[in-house]
Amino acid sequence: MSELALEELSALAAIYCEPDACEVLAVSETHGITFRIQITVKELLDTDVLLKLLFHLPVNYPSTPPDISVNSDQLTRAQCIDVKDKLLEQAKKHLSEPMVHDLILWIQQHLKYVIKQSATVCSEKTTLSKGTSTEDGIWMLLLHLDHMRAKAKYVKTVEKWASDLRLTGRLMFMGKIILILLQGDKSNIKEYLILQKTSKVDVDSSGKKCKEKMISVLCETKVQSQHKRFQTFEVKEYSTLDELQKEFETAGLTTLFSEFVPPLLK
Repeated sequence: MSELALEELSALAAIYCEPDACEVLAVSETHGITFRIQITVKELLDTDVLLKLLFHLPVNYPSTPPDISVNSDQLTRAQCIDVKDKLLEQAKKHLSEPMVHDLILWIQQHLKYVIKQSATVCSEKTTLSKGTSTEDGIWMLLLHLDHMRAKAKYVKTVEKWASDLRLTGRLMFMGKIILILLQGDKSNIKEYLILQKTSKVDVDSSGKKCKEKMISVLCETKVQSQHKRFQTFEVKEYSTLDELQKEFETAGLTTLFSEFVPPLLK
């Protein structure tokens, strides 16, 4: 982890010093730094937009650009993805120098133009994505959740994320086992993982909103020719292990089931 990254984080904490404006999530010598910045962009579409920007600075930052995730209750998921893409474009112009503050200032000045452009090309992008998506870009993710306390809200959130990110698959319940199986573009799979790990999606034992801390990534891999593509995202409940196994077998995922699911019963 570079001294530049630590110095930049210290400077950002001083600049964004209001409550919740700068939150350090992780600092690691081997994995780098992860933190969230919250900013309000005023006078956009007659309302203030609260942007939550998640930055991960890898160990070789700033030679390598940061990973970025964007969330906002005032924007659609597609608009958030467009904002992220524009920020990553800008990041490439600042390689070898600390850039996070410059990126934040840039999006504060240009957000309204990014949103206008996003609205203009939205239908065109949807059409193109259907015609140009290839198997090379399709990945699969299998997650195991320990529990869901606020099940109805949790399920609705997962369905929304899958829809916004154009991911297909299953949210599966069998007894105490909870699995999420997703297929889609690798970048959207990665975006989903960030949302799953950083959003307050459940409640704790006292009923207070909390992040998902008991989640396991069982498998993340490219979709192979023998795997069948799910056409939709569905929430399904299974009475027996055999029913759950048939779901995997129908999708050509027998090996995936055998390797990861039975150990969860122990």
